[in-house]
Amino acid sequence: MKQTANAILMIRPVAFRMNEQTAVNNYYQKVLNGLTPETVNARAREEFDAFVNKLRMVGVDVVVVEDTLHPDTPDSIFPNNWISFHENGDVVLYPMFAENRRQERREDILDLLEERGFAINEIMDYTSAEDDDIFLEGTGSLLLDRQNGKAYCALSPRADEELFIEFCEDFEYNPIIFEAYQTVDGVRKLIYHTNVMMCIGETFAVVCADCIDDKQERKMVLDNLREDGKEIILITEDQVNNFAGNMLEVRGSDNRRYLVMSQSAHKSLTPAQIAQLEKHATILSSSLDTIEACGGGSARCMMAEVFLPKA
Repeated sequence: MKQTANAILMIRPVAFRMNEQTAVNNYYQKVLNGLTPETVNARAREEFDAFVNKLRMVGVDVVVVEDTLHPDTPDSIFPNNWISFHENGDVVLYPMFAENRRQERREDILDLLEERGFAINEIMDYTSAEDDDIFLEGTGSLLLDRQNGKAYCALSPRADEELFIEFCEDFEYNPIIFEAYQTVDGVRKLIYHTNVMMCIGETFAVVCADCIDDKQERKMVLDNLREDGKEIILITEDQVNNFAGNMLEVRGSDNRRYLVMSQSAHKSLTPAQIAQLEKHATILSSSLDTIEACGGGSARCMMAEVFLPKA
């Protein structure tokens, strides 16, 4: 099983803004005062286009799909929450916490991928769990160590334990379950997505151990990563607030590995952390300030890896 993909799906926004439905438990979202919705969207599109160009320059196969104005999907720029693509040709559809995010699921995207030469064998659809207010938001909630058959999940209102275990049984992953917290106005609150505080590459893992308040759970997560030979790069909660946990390793041309992150994440890292990471992959960063502020997500959330086989 490959851990890093060369192809990724990205959705170009047409009406990006702060989503009031997700802000209830995504404490990274901010209101940008004084900016019209048009300005926010225009800035997000500029950041998106520059980011896509940087990825394509190093040979990443970026499949860009333009969002539609209707239905209203302010968070469509984060497709990794509603869909994942697997090496055996499986596509997984996930149940989403925010009602307006459920509209992001589009069948025409699957048709487009097939037109691009990818093979889709089976669609696993967990979305009926929404009827019972049960959610599992794709590779935001699930961190897959595909090579070692492990799935890491920080439980939250958007990551249900039973559904996570069901996913792991269906796809033969060993579940690693814990809770991760952030401090909001002096109170410890659950982090909404695992991929905000953790990233797993082929030979390394970036993790904010300080977010895992339970000492036994923290030890279990770190032990599992070490057991699989990952070099652990620890980050601080302050760096998590700058989206340093929200990274993704991808493959460019010549099979080179790139660690993709935002400019704010890159700037928050210490020289020692950068040196550690650069032993494993070349860092590629891009300014995503507007997207991070309004969306409460960053580089990793914008990329849905396409591991599907070629037809």
